[in-house]
Amino acid sequence: MGLVHEIDYGTPASKAERQVTLTVDGFTVTVPEGTSIMRASMEAGIQIPKLCATDMVDAFGSCRLCLVEIEGRNGTPSSCTTPVAPGMVVHTQTGRLKDIRKGVMELYISDHPLDCLTCAANGDCELQDMAGAVGLRDVRYGYDGENHVFAKNRADATTNFNWMPKDESNPYFTYDPSKCIVCSRCVRACEEVQGTFALTIEGRGFGSRVSPGMHQPFLESECVSCGACVQACPTATLTEKSIIEIGQPEHSVVTTCAYCGVGCSFKAEMRGEELVRMVPWKDGKANRGHSCVKGRFAYGYSTHKDRITRPMIREKISDPWKEVTWEEAFSHIASEFRRIQYQYGRGAVGGITSSRCTNEETYLVQKLIRQGFGNNNVDTCARVCHSPTGYGLGQTYGTSAGTQDFDSVEESDVIMVIGANPSAAHPVFASRMKKRIRQGAKLIVLDPRETETVNSVHAKADYHLPLKPGTNVAVVTALAHVIVTEGLFDEAFIRERCDWSEFEDWASFVAEERNSPEVIGPLAGVDPEVIRGAARLYATGGNGAIYYGLGVTEHSQGSTTVMAIANLAMATGNIGRRGVGVNPLRGQNNVQGSCDMGSFPHELPGYRHISGDAVRDIYESLWGVKLDNEPGLRIPNMLDAAVEGTFKGIYIQGEDILQSDPDTKHVSAGLAAMECVVVHDLFLNETANYAHVFLPGSTFLEKDGTFTNAERRINRVRKVMSPKNGFADWEVTQKLAQAMGLNWDYAHPSQIMDEIAQTTPSFAMVSYDYLDRMGSVQWPCNEKAPEGTPIMHVDGFVRGKGKFIRTEYVPTDEKTGPRFPLLLTTGRILSQYNVGAQTRRTANVVWHAEDVLEIHPHDAEQRGIRDGDWVRLASRSGETTLRADVTDRVAPGVVYTTFHHPDTQANVITTDYSDWATNCPEYKVTAVQVSPSNGPSAWQEEYEELSKRSRRIEGHLEAAE
Repeated sequence: MGLVHEIDYGTPASKAERQVTLTVDGFTVTVPEGTSIMRASMEAGIQIPKLCATDMVDAFGSCRLCLVEIEGRNGTPSSCTTPVAPGMVVHTQTGRLKDIRKGVMELYISDHPLDCLTCAANGDCELQDMAGAVGLRDVRYGYDGENHVFAKNRADATTNFNWMPKDESNPYFTYDPSKCIVCSRCVRACEEVQGTFALTIEGRGFGSRVSPGMHQPFLESECVSCGACVQACPTATLTEKSIIEIGQPEHSVVTTCAYCGVGCSFKAEMRGEELVRMVPWKDGKANRGHSCVKGRFAYGYSTHKDRITRPMIREKISDPWKEVTWEEAFSHIASEFRRIQYQYGRGAVGGITSSRCTNEETYLVQKLIRQGFGNNNVDTCARVCHSPTGYGLGQTYGTSAGTQDFDSVEESDVIMVIGANPSAAHPVFASRMKKRIRQGAKLIVLDPRETETVNSVHAKADYHLPLKPGTNVAVVTALAHVIVTEGLFDEAFIRERCDWSEFEDWASFVAEERNSPEVIGPLAGVDPEVIRGAARLYATGGNGAIYYGLGVTEHSQGSTTVMAIANLAMATGNIGRRGVGVNPLRGQNNVQGSCDMGSFPHELPGYRHISGDAVRDIYESLWGVKLDNEPGLRIPNMLDAAVEGTFKGIYIQGEDILQSDPDTKHVSAGLAAMECVVVHDLFLNETANYAHVFLPGSTFLEKDGTFTNAERRINRVRKVMSPKNGFADWEVTQKLAQAMGLNWDYAHPSQIMDEIAQTTPSFAMVSYDYLDRMGSVQWPCNEKAPEGTPIMHVDGFVRGKGKFIRTEYVPTDEKTGPRFPLLLTTGRILSQYNVGAQTRRTANVVWHAEDVLEIHPHDAEQRGIRDGDWVRLASRSGETTLRADVTDRVAPGVVYTTFHHPDTQANVITTDYSDWATNCPEYKVTAVQVSPSNGPSAWQEEYEELSKRSRRIEGHLEAAE
């Protein structure tokens, strides 16, 4: 096992269809028109020396190392900026070229430190490699580097004002200006790949150096720590601190990030079982070699001191935890669940699968509940995020997932983002989206806040509709009103692909005056002309793609909004080809996969209803049990039943429902009423405060499996180190099943995937061997689509005809009034992830150490609140305190916070209102009041005391969360 090496072709690939043939050093090469000579040479296995060129960014032509000679042309053009031509004859090695390259390298080395033996990049330095490649043996200009290398001039020990100290401000990488060769690769990566434009070249000529912002430290600049600059740097100028501390890696394994639903592929680079760094894999089809601060750097939680690695039991939640053996833990759980079912009935227990665990692990949990518990009381965190996506898209299109791959955005002409902030929550996709916008695509954003996506540098929204929280259905229907009444719909598409009579009924509904922008605009707080302009642009601007997030689904009308979005795409013909579509941006790494695997109480794997006799027959014959044909309890129903006294035991794999689910007091009451709560996780999370058994989990680095991302892409997860707890999560679930008398004997997760493929039509051709060959595939992957399905609904909708559905706007029951005059909406921030259990245990806390409340200056002034003040945030459900961030990112009457920190517990404020179809909570609309505060709320003080008590471990001084 060694390092996974990737070829750097020097310049990006050309997408031209026409082929060109040329000769390079006597070899015939055929490449697409527009390909650079450098890339064509590399395609033939001939490497031209380079320093400023890399295939992640466009050609620049500044280093002067990649010069070539072309027969019939004068001079020595740079191979990175010169395109191929038919019949061209290129020479990459001549005496003239050798002399030029040596001279260029002498200039670089004359102003570069020669500390190679102690340099962190030793063995992985392109400058070092190129010095060897051109045969440099001496430097005529000396090695003093008077310009930048030394703090003091060597001749007279006076201060050298050209020297700059290292910038160590960023927690993950260092910047050493003395080693910078001004190749501009970092600057170009920041601009072209990431799209942040945080870096620049300051100074001129020999005094040029890279600078973050206006000569700021990296931590204070606009840098988002995505790592693109570090990856692009050919020297040790930008270096991961982990490389400095540990040294160069000696082997690597390709795996998949366990953060958001983008599903980035990484090379985990290792020394033995120690992770040195995560490097984005260029062949990863979701990320194409890019990353964000979480995936690239925030993996330290896997070895954090807070990790629990031994099973624990306690009789009452007021008792301290007692460490036990795995056998004791499994025996105890099996005994308790049997007792509960005997005492209270078969339906008195259930489970929750994890959207952070693999497909194989979530499949086993739902199998355990259905086969072992004998009921369908299984649910997953998609209940509280994207369950309306499953319902809405299922009703209109016939399948519960996004329609496109991420590459599709490169062909979009108009991009509409609704209730999502990709720049913060899905940053790698956002970078690709913003690149397309810089190329000329138009952007429409529907969001109550002026988010980073609305106001990105060089990628600003053409239309921002700052709608009032809770008015999504009304505004999207108003967009449809414009499209129908102005005749902007695609009649040919609708007649061919949809039911025309259903369209006519829908069109007559949206055309009603009550759905016009002039009526809806004042209701939603949006200028009617902005609604009209956005509708016209989406309908007539070319390929129109819609991307949406939790700002759509987490409402009492979440499912209705999803259907309204689907209507909009069908009406304009923006479905079934590249560059268009309807695409939910999934929040967690495997929330799509957990849904695919049958984690809902009414569905078996592949979204097949539990009432279907033929579907149940498949599993009954395979599992040897009779399955219940009635749907089980959803998460809110489990908690309600627990309070009522009929639901008494639960197995929770990898979810923290006490922090993530709405109306915290209701969740805690439900958990407190249960007699056996089993939490299976990495840390003693908030839910574990009410647990009786704790089973230590494993990280994505410690197991094999698959994740399915937001574009339905099934990606391999590969084990790179031994589990700290001794078992991967699938093994823990299997041992629990065995303790309950089930005859499971999987030896490897690949066997679980084989069972999934055997029983689930959309996964029919998926196997580990197939994924290893293909890299990844998008379901459906079966005989009809052996290479997967990047684009859905190409020739027709999965359900047959696309279904137009009326989307009547029904205002939420959550109303503002004199006591609670403001509307609270919630969301995420770039540096933190979900409930923060992972990211809060990394250096990411330097960017977001606490949740804050964004409040408009007008609302803050009325209440006597200044920026940074402690404020009391109260709703009908509860109250908490946090600091105020006075900003005009939110509109008057709206406040906003994140939910990453348990000491704030934003969900103690949110209500139990939920989506009419799926029970997805209405996180995004809560009536609140904000007032000055001088300390924590009574609830916060009580909760902190409970947490301290519940985390005591016998024999340990204390266990941190």
